[in-house]
Amino acid sequence: MKKHSTEAIPLILDFCLWLNEHNKSPNTIKTYKRELEKYQEWLQEKNRDINHLEKSDIQSYIDYLEEQQKSLATIDKTIGAIRTFAKFLKKPELTFGIEIKPVEKKNEIETLSAFEYNQLLKKVKEDGNLRNITIVYVLLHTGIRVSELCSLNRSHIDLDNHELIVEKTNEKRVIPLSQEAREYLKNYLASHSAEEAVFVSNAGERLTERAVQYMLKKYQVNPQKLRHTFCQRLIDNKVDVETVSRLAGHKDINVTKRYIKSSMNKQKVEEAINEAFTNSQIC
Repeated sequence: MKKHSTEAIPLILDFCLWLNEHNKSPNTIKTYKRELEKYQEWLQEKNRDINHLEKSDIQSYIDYLEEQQKSLATIDKTIGAIRTFAKFLKKPELTFGIEIKPVEKKNEIETLSAFEYNQLLKKVKEDGNLRNITIVYVLLHTGIRVSELCSLNRSHIDLDNHELIVEKTNEKRVIPLSQEAREYLKNYLASHSAEEAVFVSNAGERLTERAVQYMLKKYQVNPQKLRHTFCQRLIDNKVDVETVSRLAGHKDINVTKRYIKSSMNKQKVEEAINEAFTNSQIC
């Protein structure tokens, strides 16, 4: 199987046959196959694969789903598929003790206020770590996911054309770089000699997602809040929803439409109603 291929690997197909032999319904087989293919795709991005499954891989994937604020139902469905797959492998112990603590979804999308936005940039600049300043600007001004940030290579940064490129399985997004993000990226890339990775640790290794999350925690923010802020600011500045959806890499445009609802608070709705009906004749 080619790296990042979405083609079902033989092991997953064998699993589907095993499910059929155990009289599982076609819908169950289809669901489990789909969930395992998503998991395999995620594993490949981490240079792992489902043929050599380890308990830590499963826990990391569940942590990732929680970070993405997937619903309890989605996480339960995923762990159910992986648990059954572990039984098929005759390794049920792989899923023993897996911690499932889904993040409770809130009705309101959490974004940075103008004051919080300025305070975050002020504090991270005061600390003077060029890498961390660059990370904050890139997350805030491109809206990319923390996993995408950590996967960035130098070839994904086009300073001449002011672009950042995100490449994933069957997906390529080109995001314009703001002047500030561009300047910090230029200076940071010149500060280290890693041949491939954009963001690296003090030891010169590719930076991990947990390291980024830990760094941001000092400033009482998380990558998802910075991503939400990017999307919300674009919507508030009249960028059309299709463009925001494309830049953010949302597969479902309804996800992007939440930012439209979030921006329409009670006061704005009242103002819109007053504007629509004041000094107007209704025919």
